[in-house]
Amino acid sequence: QVQLVESGGGLVQAGDSLRLSCAGSGRTFSAMGWFRQAPGKEREFVAAISWNGDSTVYADSVKGRFTISRDNAKNTMYLDMNTLKPEDTAVYYCAARNVALAVATRNYRDYNDWGQGTQVTVSS
Repeated sequence: QVQLVESGGGLVQAGDSLRLSCAGSGRTFSAMGWFRQAPGKEREFVAAISWNGDSTVYADSVKGRFTISRDNAKNTMYLDMNTLKPEDTAVYYCAARNVALAVATRNYRDYNDWGQGTQVTVSS
């Protein structure tokens, strides 16, 4: 019933931009975030946003290049990725928390619902 669906991934060249979307349904969410996993690597935190968008946190590797936002009227979260690098290549997952939390969180254990992921590939 609760569902998170990512979209917007694709194949781009280094320096290009992409916008990922995560559409939620079934309930409203407090904190939401993005994680990614590259082949042979562990899942890593990318960015997170609080329920009202008042606070955001970013991984050091994407700070200044990526922007997270959300539109609660659409129950949708976005990740605007700029100046993409080959190291950004990964499957990007949308995550959401179904228990009240006032702040953004980078801890994957704080999230309860996950999307199936969207592939982002950045060529050199």
